Amino acid sequence: MKTEKHRNIFLIGPMGAGKSSVGKALAAQLGMSFYDSDEEIEKRTGVDMGWIFDVEGEEGFRKREAAVIAELAKLSNIVLATGGGSIVTLEAQEALRHNGVIIYLNVSLNLQHNRTVNESRRP
Repeated sequence: MKTEKHRNIFLIGPMGAGKSSVGKALAAQLGMSFYDSDEEIEKRTGVDMGWIFDVEGEEGFRKREAAVIAELAKLSNIVLATGGGSIVTLEAQEALRHNGVIIYLNVSLNLQHNRTVNESRRP
C-alpha cells in the first residue's frame, strides 16, 4: 500500500470466483466499507448489467466500469469487489494499482461454471 490514506483492498478475478462473497466477509472482519463495482453500476444506471451490454455493448459497459472503479478507488478504507473483466481497461488497472492492495481470487473452471450456470443477471 502506498499510504495509509488509501488503505484499500481490491479483489479481482474471473466471474464466479467469489469476489463479492469474500469481499463482504473481509470488509466486515476488518471494519471496512464494502463496494461491488457491478452493483454500483446497476445502482447508478437503474438497469442491470445485461441490459447495458445489450444496448451499449462491452465497450460501453467497460467505460462505465472504469469510471466507477476510478471513483471508488479514491475512497479510503474500502474493500472493492470488481467485475470479472474489469482489469481489461488501463484506467481501471491504474486506479487499482495506485490506491491499494490487489488480491486475485482464483477458481477452477468447474466451480466457476457451477456458480454461474444459472445466473441470468450476468452478461
